Amino acid sequence: MSRTHAPVLPARADVEEAARRLAGRVVRTPVLHSPAIDRLAGARILLKAENLQDGGSYKMRGAMLAVGRLAAAGHTGVVAQSTGNHAVAVALAARRHGLAATVVLPVDAAPVKVDRARAAGARVVRAGTTVEERLAVARRIAEVEGHPLVDAYDHPDVVAGQGSASLELIEEAARRGTPLDALVVPVGGGGGIAGACLAAAGTPIEVYGVEPVGCDSLARSLAAGRPTPVAPAPSLADGLRPGCVGDLPFAVARTGVRGVVRVDDDAIAEAFRLLLLDLKVLVEPSGAAALAGALRLGEPAGPGGGVGTAAGPGDVGGTAWPSGGGRRRTVGVVLTGGNVEADLVARLAGDRTTAGVAA
Repeated sequence: MSRTHAPVLPARADVEEAARRLAGRVVRTPVLHSPAIDRLAGARILLKAENLQDGGSYKMRGAMLAVGRLAAAGHTGVVAQSTGNHAVAVALAARRHGLAATVVLPVDAAPVKVDRARAAGARVVRAGTTVEERLAVARRIAEVEGHPLVDAYDHPDVVAGQGSASLELIEEAARRGTPLDALVVPVGGGGGIAGACLAAAGTPIEVYGVEPVGCDSLARSLAAGRPTPVAPAPSLADGLRPGCVGDLPFAVARTGVRGVVRVDDDAIAEAFRLLLLDLKVLVEPSGAAALAGALRLGEPAGPGGGVGTAAGPGDVGGTAWPSGGGRRRTVGVVLTGGNVEADLVARLAGDRTTAGVAA
């Protein structure tokens, strides 16, 4: 996903402007709380339920902002590529603005996401399994059809729009009298974590990313000092397997992220069950990974980087949340989406030996 020029970096003001533009156009999703999860985490956990967003994920925010601007500029169609949720969101945003949409998805995309994109009126093209393969096809289509490409990661409107979810969570925590000390966001291509960094800019909030073991491009990129691709390993979290963090998200996250934690399929599955059975909310594994990461961050650090992870560059290990100033630590978690296959729900809900099961 490399570019030949340095990306123009958005700022916190862009996230605030995105939130204003999106007011009334996307769902202001609820913030959930569970005493049982608090006890497990050793901190107060506030969960932003973006699984209840239009389109089933927070990707709707960036898509509505970006597509809305393109529609206002006179464009008649858009092109997008993603592992699933961004494509669904662009398809829905295009339909709302009366634009045609073509979305490029991997050949192994989750059927529920393919079906939702088609139901929103998009033309779906399947291409390979890597982001490079999808981008090549999407760029070719954009050039032939003369429609702009709404990049899933390296688009400033997408980053700012995604950041509005974190901004709402920060604002709601403050309104409740429990301001956030930390913010935890799952990482795929990096648009969400970059948006979170921008939303938290100028505050003492620490931002942490969460990646599946073997899909840790951001952690490795932070260690290398440049976007570093990985060959994604099998993971329940299909939305967190792009292969490489985007240039724009990396440029923001390299100074805004406090650290990255890796979680394995067992930890993701356990977080999924906890959300489903305790809070009665259905969250896809990519979103549940955020809670898995927050739970791990609350563990005492130990040899090897903690339970359910692989130690390596960029991994922060357990931190055992401090209770600075005598106040209980408050951690915000963005549950990024809820588009999950019914058969996977059945397996995860009842199976406590889920390691190695890919979505």
